[in-house]
Amino acid sequence: MQSTERRAAPHRRGLIIVLTLATAYMASHFFRASNVTIGLDLMHDLSIGPEALGALTGAFFFGFASMQIPCGFLFDHFGPRRTVAGLLIVATIGGIVFTLAPGWPVLLTGRVLMGCGFGVMLIGSMVVITRWFAPDRFSTVTAIVMSIGLLGNLLATTPLAWASEAIGWRAVFGIAVAFTALAAVAVWLVVRDAPSGHPFLSRTPESPRVMLQGLMEVLGNRRLRPILALNFCNYACTFTVQGLWGGPFLREVHGLSPIEAGNVLLAAVVAYQFGMLAFGPMDRMLDTRKGIAIGGAAVIVAVLAVLALTSQPPVWLPVTAILVIGFFSASSTMVMTHGRGIFPDRLIGRGVATINTFVMFGVACMQTLSGIIIGSFEPLADGARSETAYRALFAVLTLVLATAVAIYSRSQDVRPSEEMRERRRHS
Repeated sequence: MQSTERRAAPHRRGLIIVLTLATAYMASHFFRASNVTIGLDLMHDLSIGPEALGALTGAFFFGFASMQIPCGFLFDHFGPRRTVAGLLIVATIGGIVFTLAPGWPVLLTGRVLMGCGFGVMLIGSMVVITRWFAPDRFSTVTAIVMSIGLLGNLLATTPLAWASEAIGWRAVFGIAVAFTALAAVAVWLVVRDAPSGHPFLSRTPESPRVMLQGLMEVLGNRRLRPILALNFCNYACTFTVQGLWGGPFLREVHGLSPIEAGNVLLAAVVAYQFGMLAFGPMDRMLDTRKGIAIGGAAVIVAVLAVLALTSQPPVWLPVTAILVIGFFSASSTMVMTHGRGIFPDRLIGRGVATINTFVMFGVACMQTLSGIIIGSFEPLADGARSETAYRALFAVLTLVLATAVAIYSRSQDVRPSEEMRERRRHS
């Protein structure tokens, strides 16, 4: 009985740590997704066009991507606790700059700083999960973290639309900045890098030369390359709809009000959360990661193709399409889990950081490109963009994601059953 309690104690402690990180992760999702709700307001208030809005949204992800490789070194050298808490302070500073910004250039600076600060959240959580939980629980616990973090995305839909109309977007962002500062304190007080007795706690920190060699080992892994192709494009394509142009599309093309569009986006976030819970344990059930990732991405390709090819559809069709994209975009976590499975523990930080670099750099590029695509079409008399502009965007997203799926299909699967056998062999 006592031995059972001793085994359960680290699991409970790990769960508390993961939930703390997941709560802090909410702020990252709120700030990254907020432009889908207030984007048209920013364009109006700051007199900027779609190109500038796309660049402003992409700036968060350029900052985010720029921190992935450095934070991999930091995680492997200093551990998640100090790294995450320190960079949440950077995110807080970026949030303050953004909230008080008088114009677009300062807004851009604040977005970059926020991206840099929040760039450690998901990887830090994954590193902690790897050290506190068994490999076959990784995708399930990661799904829980992302599902909780997505509450921030949910808050960036209808609640943000309501609050912005009531007190203005700057006041709402001020509240979110205060939450981020409190999250930094909570991470410092609660999070621990690994359970007692874990090799990480007794390790000899690697020299910069050895750490760089480890990064080169990660980048030289041939099994990683097709995985990176889908990682670069998958979230980039879905978030371009869910995090930037979905709201303006529903408002400008289909005449929905800000609150109505926010309701659709809110429902899409809820669908994504259900998707996270559904896809999380699916790899253990089906004993595959590659197959699940391909299936989910293929559904998204089909939905984007429908949006690109259908002219003047009834409003239920784009609304349904956005909800379906929300649910099946959760399958992208299986690509991340697939990539994590090809690295040994000593390279987990750098390996996951490299994967996430491609994810976020892909989003940054696609957000910027999407603004150029939309902006290349002349606005209508009332200043809105035409359905043709949005259909062109959806067509590009379809082609990009379909190409990425084709490349990823050549990857070698990492099955949970194989991981567990390997772990038992070395234990």
